[in-house]
Amino acid sequence: MITDEQLNEYRLSGEKVRVVRDALAENDVRGIVVAWDETHVLIRRPNRNVVKLDRNYLIQSAKEPRPSFEE
Repeated sequence: MITDEQLNEYRLSGEKVRVVRDALAENDVRGIVVAWDETHVLIRRPNRNVVKLDRNYLIQSAKEPRPSFEE
């Protein structure tokens, strides 16, 4: 799970993040961190919709390469 300090850095910088939910790249959520609590994080997508996601998902900078889920 991502730490509060990392989330705060993403929020303050306004850097886009990628939330990897499963092995399919189409299911990733990209946007900026808006808020969070102990179990969830709010991501504002480019179309201005806000998505509430579990903090247990992999959250990384959108600039970083996406991890591969090879079996």
